[in-house]
Amino acid sequence: MNNRLSNEEIHQIVQRVVNQTLGGQSPEREAGQPAVSGKGAAAETSGQRVVAIGTDHGGLALKEILKQELINQGFQVLDCGTNTAESVDYPDIALSVAELVASGEAWRGVVIDGAGIGSCMVANKVPGVRAAMCYDFATAVNSREHNDANVLSLGAGLIGTTLAKQILNTWLTTEFGGGRHARRVDKLRVIERMFQDDGKKA
Repeated sequence: MNNRLSNEEIHQIVQRVVNQTLGGQSPEREAGQPAVSGKGAAAETSGQRVVAIGTDHGGLALKEILKQELINQGFQVLDCGTNTAESVDYPDIALSVAELVASGEAWRGVVIDGAGIGSCMVANKVPGVRAAMCYDFATAVNSREHNDANVLSLGAGLIGTTLAKQILNTWLTTEFGGGRHARRVDKLRVIERMFQDDGKKA
C-alpha cells in the first residue's frame, strides 16, 4: 500500500509551515477545529502556553538549549530535569513530562534521551499522550498534522542542535489537520481505553 505524500500535499505542508515560521501567523484552521486540542487547552497562564521538558543525562545540553528557545518564544516552561550530568533513568523523566501533558498542566511536552526511542515508549504508556519521535522536518509536520502528537521525543545523540531547534519550532507551529485524521486519532483513543482496566483488554 502506497502511503507516500503527493507533490501537491508536500507543497501544501511546506507552505503552511513557512507561513507560520516566517509570518508569525497560525494558518486558518478548518471549521470547527479548536486552537488547542485535548486537555492541554487548559495549560495556559495569562495566555502563555505551558510546555513541559525533560531529559536523561544524555540530552542535558540539548535540553538547556531547547528550554531557552521555548522561553525566548514566550512559552512557560516546566523543567522536569535532569539538571546534572549524573546518570539517571529516562523512564522517570519521560513519565514526569507525560503526566503533566496528560493532566492538562502542560499544553505540550518534549522528552529527550540519547536516541529518543525509550522516552517515546514511556510517554506513550500514559493515557492521553501521543508521543512521536521526530528526526527531521517531515516527521515533525506529519506527527502534528496527521497524529495530533502532544509530546515530542528527540534523540540527542542522533541530531544536532540546529536540526533539533528546527524540529521543535516546526512541531510547535504545525496545526492538527482534522478531517480524516481526526477520525483516526479518535480510534487511537478508543484502543487506549480498551487496555486501561489494569492493563488488560476490556
